[in-house]
Amino acid sequence: MTPAPSNDARTARPSTPARRLILGSTSPYRRELLSRLAVPFDVVSPEVDETPRIGEAPAQLARRLALAKARAVATNFPQAVVIGSDQVADLNGLSLGKPGNHERAVVQLRQMRGQTVIFQTAVAVVCMQSGFEEVDLAAVKVRFRKLGDDEIENYLRAEQPYDCAGSAKSEGLGIALLESINNDDPTALVGLPLMRTCRMLRAAGITLLSLPGATP
Repeated sequence: MTPAPSNDARTARPSTPARRLILGSTSPYRRELLSRLAVPFDVVSPEVDETPRIGEAPAQLARRLALAKARAVATNFPQAVVIGSDQVADLNGLSLGKPGNHERAVVQLRQMRGQTVIFQTAVAVVCMQSGFEEVDLAAVKVRFRKLGDDEIENYLRAEQPYDCAGSAKSEGLGIALLESINNDDPTALVGLPLMRTCRMLRAAGITLLSLPGATP
């Protein structure tokens, strides 16, 4: 007589392999933010032309580039869940990206002093195999102080934020440049809106807040 299967055998289900998670960005700021979620991920640089299109609004530019970055990486890793992100500083409809050097950073901060700037931070999540694709945008309103030229110069020499859209690191000394910040996700201004990212990752099948060693 064949013994009856144990209770464990009757209730056990085949596990679904966890999907690989890839951050399609080499930004150290986005890497640090994503690491807060305590899920393993790899980093792959997306090869995307970030040149704005004629007449393209800052929010449209951020959304397009975030999705383009995620798609570019997902094409090479179709089974993975890929995150793409982009940030554009919106000064009265003018797109301000990464300055790249000291001279352009000076120009940007002079343009923004005393102004309200909207930092448009987009995030996209793509999985080619499952057909999942979503993009969302977090808008952060930032009011800059009426900065003197000496303050701008001293700040840039101290922090050198030439790889940041809008030439300011709010998580660092750049907070001294600002009068106010108005947003619904404190991580968006740094470069990756984690609340939106978490929602999209869950929808794409990435398990968050799981116990170590637990099966998704």
